[in-house]
Amino acid sequence: MDMNKVKLDIRGVKYFINTDESVEYTEALGKRIDERMAEIMKGGALVTMTQAAVLVALEFADELSKSEKNVENFRNQIKDYLEDSAKAKSERDYYKRELERIKTEAKFKDDQINLFAKSENKNNDDSKK
Repeated sequence: MDMNKVKLDIRGVKYFINTDESVEYTEALGKRIDERMAEIMKGGALVTMTQAAVLVALEFADELSKSEKNVENFRNQIKDYLEDSAKAKSERDYYKRELERIKTEAKFKDDQINLFAKSENKNNDDSKK
């Protein structure tokens, strides 16, 4: 993948970034960092740019950690759903086989009944003669 050169301006400091991400994406990240640092620095207390950058980094690290936990929870849910689906499919296949066995058994018994009925009819016809 081609590397993109992106110029970012964060709190008046220029940063030149080489990245394989798109220019638009990288600029949006830089803007987000710049805006969040501006909010922190406007908070009234004397916060240096370095302190604001650390606080923004902590917020992003917290956001990343929570997102990773959410992703892991979703993976576990999907795993559970797949296991439930496999179990349901196995049960469905069992009941399909059972239904076929019962149909075959019913047909066999129906054939036996018909054969018995024919035999009875033949015996009744022979006894009438």
